[in-house]
Formats: sequence, structure tokens, C-alpha cells
Amino acid sequence: MKLFRRGESSNTDVSAEETAVTDGDSAVDPVAYTAGKGRPTPKRRDAQGKRRGPVAPAPLTNKEARARRKATAGSKVDRKEASAQRRAASQDRRARMLAGEDKYLLPRDKGPVRAYVRDIVDGRRNLVGLFMPMALLLILSMFVAPALQTIVTLVMLVMLVFMMAEGVLLGRIVNNRVRERYPDSADGGFKLGWYAFVRASQIRKMRAPKPRVGPGDAI
Repeated sequence: MKLFRRGESSNTDVSAEETAVTDGDSAVDPVAYTAGKGRPTPKRRDAQGKRRGPVAPAPLTNKEARARRKATAGSKVDRKEASAQRRAASQDRRARMLAGEDKYLLPRDKGPVRAYVRDIVDGRRNLVGLFMPMALLLILSMFVAPALQTIVTLVMLVMLVFMMAEGVLLGRIVNNRVRERYPDSADGGFKLGWYAFVRASQIRKMRAPKPRVGPGDAI
């Protein structure tokens, strides 16, 4: 009887252990459980970079670089058409700038105040505009006749004094008329006078934008 009870107790222990193992296995759902990858998820840019093809090496010679530029630029006809379009666009912008369209002007020339100053300068006969051609003639005459060097230097000094005097007078005229026409404008003083002086010292045909008024016209 003792042997039978001992075997029964051992069988009972084995059955309890098997039942515990079975219950432990049934607690783990094989569908819901997912094993880890063991590595971090790669970033999107890294994944895309790996999918890209190999990067072409840098050109070793100038000839190779020119050939690569030609290959990426397209055919010769396409390049000519693109160049012609850029040239036409540049000419159109320059023409509009010379015509005085505010959108295409340089920052120094934009605004109604600067346009008014240009009209004041272009409507006057300025002695300052004669300085550059006269100075060029005097310098050429000094090379032709070196004996006239002293006279040429004296004449250029006198011209310089007259040019400075007229520049000061022109600056005052421009500032006074701008204050009368545009009293709320912050543009004025030496900066505006210098702008008028520089334009007046240029040859009339070389001024940009082109003059809208002629000498003697009422402004």
C-alpha cells in the first residue's frame, strides 16, 4: 500500500508539472508576440541613399569636365536657343531700364524723387558735363606738345574749381526743388546732391536712364 501511494504521489507531481507547463505555454499567444529585429530602424534618408546608384567621380581633366557639361546641357541647337533667349531677355531688360521703367532700374535710380532729379539735371545746360571731354583733349595735347604741360595743368585746375562750384550750386537747386515737390521725402542732402552732380558730369548720350526732357524744357 505504501508503494502504491508513493507511486501515486509521484504521478500526481508529474501531472502537476505538465499542467503548469501547458498553462504557461497557453499564456503566450504565438500570433500576438513578435520577436525584435535586434537593430534600429534606418532613417528615411539613409534608406533612400542606399537605394540610389553610385555617385559619378569628379572629372580629372578639363576636357572631361567640358564633355560632361555638354552632355548635361543638351544638344547644340538647344544651347543656341537658350543663349538666344537669355540675350533677348537681357536686351529687353536693358531697353526697359534705359526707358526709365521703375521695375528695371538700379536701386539708386528708383523712385519718383530720383526721376524728378534726373529731369532737373537733364533740363539744364551744365558746364560740369564738359569737364570729361575737355580734360581728355587737354591730356592728349600734353602728349603731343610736352612744352604745354604747365598751361594744361593750370587750365585743368581752373576747370576743376568751376566744376566744384557748379556742383555745389546744382546740389542746392536740386534739394530746394525736391523739398518743394516732395516735402515728406526723406531723400535729400549731400546724397541727393551727389546723385545730381554725377549725372550732370556724364555726357548726355551716355546717361542711363535716357533723358526724358531736353535742355531748356520746363520741369
